[in-house]
Amino acid sequence: MIKVGIVGVSGYSGFTALELLLRHPNVRVTYVSANNTRGKISDIWPQLKNRTKLYCDQFDVTKAAGQCDVALLAVPHTIAMQITPKLLKAGVKVIDLSGDYRLGSVATYKKWYKATHTDPRNLRKAVYGLPELYKEEIKKASLVANPGCYPTAALLGLAPLVGTHCELIESIIIDAKSGVTGAGRKASVAFSHGEVSENFKAYKVLNHQHVPEIERYLAKLCTHSKAINFVPHLLPVNRGILETIYVKLSSRVRLNRCHKLYTNFFKVEPFVRVFGLEEQVELKNVVKTNFCDISLALNDQKNLLVITVAIDNLVKGAAGQAIQNMNLMCGFSESEGLL
Repeated sequence: MIKVGIVGVSGYSGFTALELLLRHPNVRVTYVSANNTRGKISDIWPQLKNRTKLYCDQFDVTKAAGQCDVALLAVPHTIAMQITPKLLKAGVKVIDLSGDYRLGSVATYKKWYKATHTDPRNLRKAVYGLPELYKEEIKKASLVANPGCYPTAALLGLAPLVGTHCELIESIIIDAKSGVTGAGRKASVAFSHGEVSENFKAYKVLNHQHVPEIERYLAKLCTHSKAINFVPHLLPVNRGILETIYVKLSSRVRLNRCHKLYTNFFKVEPFVRVFGLEEQVELKNVVKTNFCDISLALNDQKNLLVITVAIDNLVKGAAGQAIQNMNLMCGFSESEGLL
């Protein structure tokens, strides 16, 4: 049994992490905090009434370090890098759900997050928490940078192809769509019901902060650098991500060969499901699960491979993947508490 804390429990990712951890057989949640919310968890999240007696207070590093073996940081970027060094120094393992430790470079972080990184030492040491690609590194890590929701879908959708046929790829276009919880729980007119319902729009076109994250980890799979064209959209649904990835190839490939490549690549991964050739993924099949569903289609006259990927942005795209990483770090079965 390990003791786990959640910093930022008042947000959607923090709540999802707590909800999942309360049913984990090898975990006791011993600490929760949120800088702008106080009170009983059952008052903050009535869904958890009679499931926990935890009390949420402002973050206190001494209390957190004394009560936790592992801390999940479900906080905005720039906050995690203030907390992480203190927790690591106290011997607490950290899984950061923000973007603070994903990019590996102070300069890249400043360019995309418009802030100076204050913990470059741990930035260089952090392990990227995509279990399907970095399982062995995660097992030995003290600090894991949990991937972004869009990059999780994009990297899982592209990894088998980029890792084996990089030289055939001419261009990559990622058409990504996310439910509104991807923007967090903060109050904003743009994310209010009246603005989102019956609406659909693109945002941060070709300029989203997840672009360098996707490109960085694609580059680790391939000797040829691959730039992506990434356009995110806001769906009028609460949760879920669906990405349609268009890959232009330089020569003809067979769809059966591509499908076999994907099924072999993910055959031992408990949370990636490669659909049959006549099937297409749907959000409803992944919402509230830690699964990543993948479909393939091919226009062999135009050498165009279309990869469709669906995940839940709050589970596989955030809290569920953090727990998957925690399981690996602590020696549990990877799927413990998630199936």
